[in-house]
Amino acid sequence: MHDTTEAPFESVQEVLDRFAECGYLGDQRLATTVFLSTRLEKPLLLEGPAGVGKTELAKALATATGRRLLRLQCYEGQDETKALYEWDYGKQLLYTQMLRDKIGELVAEAPDLHTAVDAIGDQDSAFFSERFLASRPLLDAVRGEQPAVLLIDEVDRADEALEAVLLECLGEYQVSVPEIGTYRAATPPYVVLTSNNTRDLSAALKRRCLHLFLDYPDVQRELEIIRSKNTGLPDALAAQLAEIVRDIRGLPLRKAPSISETIDWARTLAVLGVDELGPALLADTANVVLKYERDLDRARELIPQLRDPNRDVPEHLHGHGHGHGHGHDGAEVDQYDEGKRVRAAMDQPGRHDDGYYGARTSGPLQRSGANRSSDARKLPF
Repeated sequence: MHDTTEAPFESVQEVLDRFAECGYLGDQRLATTVFLSTRLEKPLLLEGPAGVGKTELAKALATATGRRLLRLQCYEGQDETKALYEWDYGKQLLYTQMLRDKIGELVAEAPDLHTAVDAIGDQDSAFFSERFLASRPLLDAVRGEQPAVLLIDEVDRADEALEAVLLECLGEYQVSVPEIGTYRAATPPYVVLTSNNTRDLSAALKRRCLHLFLDYPDVQRELEIIRSKNTGLPDALAAQLAEIVRDIRGLPLRKAPSISETIDWARTLAVLGVDELGPALLADTANVVLKYERDLDRARELIPQLRDPNRDVPEHLHGHGHGHGHGHDGAEVDQYDEGKRVRAAMDQPGRHDDGYYGARTSGPLQRSGANRSSDARKLPF
């Protein structure tokens, strides 16, 4: 671990201040967790609904610390070579063609094919060296000369096999390349993982990380965020809009409005030059924050009630914590979003363990190191 005098933040308050300078408004809990992550050199796992600022936090951390940002966007079926490294086969082939005469000399004295193959095999180090190694985000974060912030975005979308690949990097800040050796980070990267909770992550992955659940902000915090983005919407209308978005998030939506979409709505209303948030105007522009027709229909039915000063909003509109500044307990985490529950039912932990790839396995299908090495050595001599 490097000397703490090299740490980018001297205090939790400095995290808050420097993030604010970058346009990211956090709270004390968030700033404390970020501060500890940089001091303890532990990855930071951010979980919560989509659109609450998880990815933006990593970007703000990179800006505040002056580090380059490396991003690994996860998706189902992702090959580990897209995360770690791969060999530049085109360059290897070109190199082979250039050295064709030299290869001829190597095998000229060979009495049989077996001896010739052995003679070429002894030259592996020429073809599997750093000049042919194409770094992907994980290896780049470890071996790069400039310190980095590594963002592993939506890790819950990746297969469990990729989680296993991540463990070495997250636990030891190193990456092993069988043909060359092990790369260790001279300056450990700051690692931020994000998850939308579409599936449970492994205990081994969580054990290596500091954990932070990000929820939608309360009304006052969201109003501060809207103001900080200079949307052009008057404060009084921005305050009303924050309240409306809070109530909309309480509906059983397929996708609740994100913070960035709230900002877009504020800018939309400012561009239209509105001086009052009437039901008709809100209904006409709600598609800025609601991207599914069913969600739009539900919101449009309710908007007149939300704009009625004497409204009696049904209890379920209060969202079980969304927009009120407090967290979730147990089963309440997923009650706000029907679409999320549907997806979670389709994406249960262990779904790749039983015939998912077309054959019964005892665990996630992974390419063995031997197989990958064997595949990599099939060069067209």
